[in-house]
Amino acid sequence: MSFTELIHDQKTPLPVVPETETCKGGTFIVTGANTGLGFECAKHLVNLSARRVILGVRSLSKGKAAEAKITAETGREGVVEVLHLDLTSHDSVKEFAKTVQELDRVDAIIENAGVALDKYTISEGLETTLTVNVISTMLLAVLVLPKLQESAKRFNISPHLVVVGSAVAFMAKGELEKINGDPLDGLKESGMGNRYAVSKLMQLYAVRHLAATRPVIETGVVINYLNPGLTKTELSRDTGLVSRVMVGIMRATLARTAEIGSRTLLHAAVVGKEGHGKYISECDIKEYKIPSWVTDDSGTHMQTLVWERISKKLNTIQPGCV
Repeated sequence: MSFTELIHDQKTPLPVVPETETCKGGTFIVTGANTGLGFECAKHLVNLSARRVILGVRSLSKGKAAEAKITAETGREGVVEVLHLDLTSHDSVKEFAKTVQELDRVDAIIENAGVALDKYTISEGLETTLTVNVISTMLLAVLVLPKLQESAKRFNISPHLVVVGSAVAFMAKGELEKINGDPLDGLKESGMGNRYAVSKLMQLYAVRHLAATRPVIETGVVINYLNPGLTKTELSRDTGLVSRVMVGIMRATLARTAEIGSRTLLHAAVVGKEGHGKYISECDIKEYKIPSWVTDDSGTHMQTLVWERISKKLNTIQPGCV
């Protein structure tokens, strides 16, 4: 993406609310919802008459504070609930998914939680960025998919599974091709400079493969990958000073507010079946934004390889989940 295209996309007006009433009476789950995009999206859902909005958060105290704030600002009592979800822990993901399975229905789960790190740390035997953005995100996706399918059939609705990614995935061109063998293990040896972009590329491959093998005509569930654009959030809070300053300059000149950016999450959670397996950006389906190297024969091969390694890991964590 050129700088001119970035400016154009960032300046694209976004609709305030979706042109649909599908939120009314539904149950929605938003992860990473105590602040930023997730918080604003949850607030929109409450204002749009959702019956139940569940915030998946790592810090229960911050989640409760977000619940109180949303309730006060919307004037709707008893709609928001808070559940613990720590994506650095596979057990936490499994426990969260178990609770989701016990709900009466789920209209959409918006997987917004993620991290951007510039220091190498380990969580669940893997570099933390990969654990959170790739493995735990996809683990949650496959564990909640049966509930979404059940809700589709029982209530005659089209539930959505939205994975919040990023256009920075396209800045990781050639990174995975440098690795011989398992891309997850191979990344242990590489630096952290482009790690966030690589994690989002792997996420994109995984979502597209999952959607391709779970067609909406069979499952009734719309699965998509969302680019919310550059927004004023706390995503870079765990990076070093230099990174925060550079991102801060970009955000000061081009970034959307968290509220405006959250409209993209809302749109992805209600887009029609034509959005299944698609790249969503600026509240629109924008498959043409995906570079050819992602979708050509080489990219398709890499997508298959990435999914094979991820699914193998997921089945180790929760046997039979894929």
